[in-house]
Amino acid sequence: MYKYIFGPVPSRRLGVSLGVDLVESKTCNLDCIYCECGETKKFFNKRGSYVDIEKLLLEVTNILKTLTPDYITFSGSGEPTLNKDLGLIISKIKEIYSGKIAVITNSSLLQDEKVRKQLEEADLIMPSLDAISEEVFRKINRPIEGLTSNKVLLGLEKLLEETKKKVYLEIFIVEGINDSIEELERFLKYLHGKKIDIIQLNTLARPGAIKDIKPATMKRLEEIKKYFLDNGLKSIEIIKKYSSRDEFLQYSKNLEVLILNMLKKRKYSIGEMKELLQQNESELFKYLNILQKEGSVKIIIEDDKIYIK
Repeated sequence: MYKYIFGPVPSRRLGVSLGVDLVESKTCNLDCIYCECGETKKFFNKRGSYVDIEKLLLEVTNILKTLTPDYITFSGSGEPTLNKDLGLIISKIKEIYSGKIAVITNSSLLQDEKVRKQLEEADLIMPSLDAISEEVFRKINRPIEGLTSNKVLLGLEKLLEETKKKVYLEIFIVEGINDSIEELERFLKYLHGKKIDIIQLNTLARPGAIKDIKPATMKRLEEIKKYFLDNGLKSIEIIKKYSSRDEFLQYSKNLEVLILNMLKKRKYSIGEMKELLQQNESELFKYLNILQKEGSVKIIIEDDKIYIK
């Protein structure tokens, strides 16, 4: 029904998030091998106006009549910072929306001072960094001609030095490519001392642009998390969903039974489940994602809240 907005999407970290797509499909300067939007067939190098701002604002206004999301998140099917109206659109949305705004970016344009200034309009900046070395960067991100790993690193460094906003940095792990001890050491050296609120480890959930790449196992992600923590980095989290009990190193069958018994009686909000089961939200979602995949529970949004039934 909508051209520019999608969702809402329940998130353990952002609550109820409404997505906004600021560019046409696959408007990007990277052709990442893991991209779930498919192959980048035409590269974009210059920022432009890719949406009808008035129509976008009308869509947001209409959905806000029935939904109050915790976050409006700029992401979608391309790179949102390629839209030169990013700052204007955020400020316009803030006139009609009192919640928080997040921007997910591939970090490729952060050397541009105008981009960094526009990102300061948001409440949360979510850049990605998949490689430090040029060789690995080219293997995973397959950039437009002229874009190098060094340019990405310098731009991200400037953002982290200047920003007053929260930053969640995502590292997308492709097992066998960017998880070697050499590349992990490069990550450690680059990230040490940087102002980052959370470093997130992610991996493939659905088929990417290259069909034969496989997601990193939960075991490997746990190993990388421990390696980073043991070597001085802080606030590391894994955001890949657990897809089976085998990936869950300390799966509690008792907690699973408690959850299922609760839901036989009625649906519960995620807040109620946290309080009754004395579990944090991150831990609960590990179980709920597995149970939802098996069809035992459903995660839904009603009245602006996440419910389980």
